[in-house]
Amino acid sequence: MASADTPKHPQKKRKLSKEAYEHKLEHLQTELVKLQEWVKQEGLKVVVVFEGRDAAGKGGVIKRITEKLNPRVCRIVALDKPSERERSQWYFQRYVSHLPGAGEIVLFDRSWYNRAGVEKVMGFCSDDEYEEFFRTCPEFERMLQRSGIILLKYWFSVSDEEQEKRFQERIDTPIKRWKFSLMDLESRSRWVAYSEAKDRMFAHTDTKESPWWVVNADNKKRARLNCISHLLSSIPYENIQYDDIELPEISKEGYVRVPLESQSFVPDIASDMTENNE
Repeated sequence: MASADTPKHPQKKRKLSKEAYEHKLEHLQTELVKLQEWVKQEGLKVVVVFEGRDAAGKGGVIKRITEKLNPRVCRIVALDKPSERERSQWYFQRYVSHLPGAGEIVLFDRSWYNRAGVEKVMGFCSDDEYEEFFRTCPEFERMLQRSGIILLKYWFSVSDEEQEKRFQERIDTPIKRWKFSLMDLESRSRWVAYSEAKDRMFAHTDTKESPWWVVNADNKKRARLNCISHLLSSIPYENIQYDDIELPEISKEGYVRVPLESQSFVPDIASDMTENNE
């Protein structure tokens, strides 16, 4: 049975070839570098929130965004569960400390919306805390925007069939097994509760000033291209013109290199590889 979070497919889309995907991704990543340099030059402050179902592909999009960027300009915030001290603080307090300064982009891999989703569904917060979140969150986001922060929010929507497929892949693939957790099992057994929580979250926080942008994430590659393209279109930027640079000649006068035999090198396993086992 389809849930409220199941993406709609009005018509079958043509298959996206690997070549077309990689060509478009390279172009978008080039534009992301231009955006990064513009943000740095103009002193902009950018926050991008990524939320959605477990295994919806948020991490893959974030990886492609940051892949070619300077981590000193664009950084990822993925917080663990709060400590006892943090639980005693104002709920938004631990997120505030990670907000960007001038010339920075911060990507929240899950965010303050934990309270509207997993905390509510799993019973990690009280009903009063849950209701207070909805009273406070829209004003909190308006405060961020009034302070000059550019705020974008993306919800990654994935069907239950596709989520099951990705969970099974995580279970069966050694290099992905670490991604699967007991919380993933709970998210499967509480699918309806998560759908209802998402619907209420949208009802309270999908505002004109700070809308949710839904990414159909059943196809990972399309989701990456669509999300990055929208991100770029949402922040006006210009291409930075760099000064011409001429590399000076290196002067090695007076330098005597120590014998290579005195240094310890890692084994060169790559030189023993053939084309067949690369």
